Amino acid sequence: MARPAHRVPVTSVHHYSDSYFKFRVNRPEGLRFSSGQFIMVGLTKEDGSPVMRAYSIACPYWDEELEFYSIVVPDGELTSRLCMVQTGSEILLSEKAVGTLTLAGLKPGGKRLYLLSTGTGIAPFASVIRDDQTYEQFDEVILTHTCRRVEDLSYGYDIVLAAKACPLVGEQASAKLRHYPSVTREPFETEGRITTLLESGQLFDDLGLPGLDPEEDRVMICGSLEMLHDLQVIVEGAGLGRGTPRSAGEYVWEKAFTG
Repeated sequence: MARPAHRVPVTSVHHYSDSYFKFRVNRPEGLRFSSGQFIMVGLTKEDGSPVMRAYSIACPYWDEELEFYSIVVPDGELTSRLCMVQTGSEILLSEKAVGTLTLAGLKPGGKRLYLLSTGTGIAPFASVIRDDQTYEQFDEVILTHTCRRVEDLSYGYDIVLAAKACPLVGEQASAKLRHYPSVTREPFETEGRITTLLESGQLFDDLGLPGLDPEEDRVMICGSLEMLHDLQVIVEGAGLGRGTPRSAGEYVWEKAFTG
């Protein structure tokens, strides 16, 4: 397990619901990361030992602070305590950010970038949609976010507004970024799992887009293990190949989260 290298104070906390919250911390001096990467975040237990878990960095690479978006697992060793942090609380961070869910893993030449997420899987895309490189590479960026309940979509709305108001990418995001939220357990304008919405073609019909094409489309995926594997079947069935640190492809996910 990664050992803590930094102890940083929490600068703000916002609870969206009983299940989801975000928090920001001071950014350690010299810490750099690429959009989509993660870092180990943790707390010190009563016996003095650390408990650390992987968290995607949910802010742009140029931010002076670091933001994280978390679900609350009632009996979780970390999140059951992490959800109670307040401004000034001390958070542990590992030495550096790592990960394979980055633009570097995608082949050049695509026109559209699909960012497919469920739950807290939207966190790395909060960084990607505020990265100027994203809009330099793609003509259109489609961010999907699927949750169980309507209230769980709030963070996605916030980061899209932030991207469109961003002094660095706001103009490009306003022109190129499209947001496609959906829910699975309540009435909403768009209902269903992202896998179903892709397989049925509803997503493409709703957005006025053709189906996935390896020549024009690139895909980044983040969510539950089941969601990742289900989407792998769909995107590879459309002819997209997975990118790795050694060889770029038409789609990427975070290898560390999938085994």
